[in-house]
Amino acid sequence: MPKVGLKGFRSALALTALPLVLLLPARSAALAPSSVALPPTSFHAGVRLSPLTGLAPQAQTRCGTDTDVVCTQVVVPLDRSGVVPGTVTLHVEVVPSQGVSRGVMFLIAGGPGQGSAHVYGLGTAVNVSLYRYLFPGYTLVAYDDRGTGDSGLLDCPSLQRANTADGERDAAAACGQALGAQRDFYSTADHAEDLDAVRQALGYDKIALYGVSYGTKLALAYALAHPSHVERLLLDSVVAPDFQDPFSANVVRAMPATLAGFCSDGGCRAATGNFAGDVAALANRLAAKPLRVAVAETDGTKKQVRIDGLELLSVLIDADLNPGLAAELPAVVRAALRGSTQPLARLAYLHDGGNQEASVDLSFALYAATVCRDGPFPWAPDTPVGARAALEQSAIAALPPGAFGPFGVWAARFGNADFCLGWPSPSGGAALAPGPLPNVPVLAVSGGFDMRTPTAGAASVVALFPQGKLLVVPGVGHSTVTADFSGCAAKAVHTWMTGGAPPSECPRSQPLVAPVPALPVLPARPGRPASPAATLAIVRATLKEAEAVWLMTSGVTGSTAPVPGIYGGRITSPSSTSFKLTGYTVTQGVSVSGTLKVAKVGPPLAFEGLLTVSGKRAASGVLGLKGGTLRGTLGGKLIG
Repeated sequence: MPKVGLKGFRSALALTALPLVLLLPARSAALAPSSVALPPTSFHAGVRLSPLTGLAPQAQTRCGTDTDVVCTQVVVPLDRSGVVPGTVTLHVEVVPSQGVSRGVMFLIAGGPGQGSAHVYGLGTAVNVSLYRYLFPGYTLVAYDDRGTGDSGLLDCPSLQRANTADGERDAAAACGQALGAQRDFYSTADHAEDLDAVRQALGYDKIALYGVSYGTKLALAYALAHPSHVERLLLDSVVAPDFQDPFSANVVRAMPATLAGFCSDGGCRAATGNFAGDVAALANRLAAKPLRVAVAETDGTKKQVRIDGLELLSVLIDADLNPGLAAELPAVVRAALRGSTQPLARLAYLHDGGNQEASVDLSFALYAATVCRDGPFPWAPDTPVGARAALEQSAIAALPPGAFGPFGVWAARFGNADFCLGWPSPSGGAALAPGPLPNVPVLAVSGGFDMRTPTAGAASVVALFPQGKLLVVPGVGHSTVTADFSGCAAKAVHTWMTGGAPPSECPRSQPLVAPVPALPVLPARPGRPASPAATLAIVRATLKEAEAVWLMTSGVTGSTAPVPGIYGGRITSPSSTSFKLTGYTVTQGVSVSGTLKVAKVGPPLAFEGLLTVSGKRAASGVLGLKGGTLRGTLGGKLIG
């Protein structure tokens, strides 16, 4: 996800969080679908196999590296009315059930813009093992939605690269023009009909649906359109199908309570006593007067980083998918409020560089085509582009005081109305089926630290189903089932799928890394080194910050790219379970070098290693980290 506010928030209305590389092996790169030229409708033929049970005879290919997954294709019309010609070939993957068959589970990823077959990786045994535990006895089905992955991938490169609010809006408008007439046929209602086409082609009567983030909106849209074919619904990080806020005011308004809940275990106390209040104060300050700060890159060059209120909210939103980023924020926000803006600029720089997505992983063209056709917006679908801005501003002006909580009306740009302002007509107005919803078992799972789909939305959806249940997982963010490393959410899903009663709330588990303490600043005494005790305190803070930023970057992605320190030096990752500090600096004048490895997976993670401390202001020496304790020699004195 690119860094700046809107796309970071919008795309991740979305993302199915994958397990950390250090906790669960990554999917084979061989399974990643290749990019397809726009507008592709190619057919991937393979060896003809005997049809799976219930699968109509068609081209099939065993396509996994170490599973019995079978790939096939379902061809659907681009425009079901027949006015606009063309078809789209949907890439479908099926894993047969084991043992006594209980049913069929469709796995639906988020976005919109993620291909479910691409995300769920049913060709890899470790992924299939997870889903077979969650859904014992179920045949597993995942297909790439039209416009994603291997199903006619839409790709607008300028929109994929855009990383400012203005740039995203302009690139979305240009993308809509480039897509031409086909852009009108990627609404959620169109995706729901594709889902039913896949169901019919595979020969299933009733299906269960597991949706994550936007995938929950699509699952509910399908349940409204085809209620008689739904067996049950598992909804993780719930987006209501009738989501009616073009400015995302409900999401922004819920942020302070979510941030307060994140700190309710006392974990933020070493950095700040009021994280939510700090965020509101800093965001409004940045909205009024954006910062421009130079950040040192690992090659010695510097990059200017601009940070405004939307940028800060974007970084905050992404913390619910990244535990390392969540650990960084309380100390970084507090430091910026006190005038030390370098940590915030470095964090924004890392957020920018680490959140770029290839279109095959998350198509922003498809995202735009879906949300700009869905709406709702404060204009009619056929309103000329030139007349929309005035209608948007009138609607914002009509909002009641406090519509955005403690944030100013500048936060209205966080919603899709601003993003779709220049989308060619029709814009908005694509209605979902009227229902009624089926009376089936429903389990909604919500993370207490989910910044983009707050628990209130999940509760409102559960209330629509007589058999609805809600599970809240405190301290865990978006895409809760796979983000909860305690395993409580996964166990609850397994229990519910096998006829048991899931809990209504999981115990709060410890985070993978604790929030970073206040970032220390040495007094301005040039040439005078810190005492051994003061140096030790700085080294402790440096290590906590380094652990968090490693988890935020390489620990989540597996990347080996170097990560700069706040004031100098770098982190590199020689393996998925270790990182190396080279002159790493979070306080000017004190640098830390050495290699740390994960000694215990946790949560929490525990690290150990040998470190060298140096710098003009440091009491130099060597320290060992083991069992959470630093011991060694600083300034010629035994310490620790």
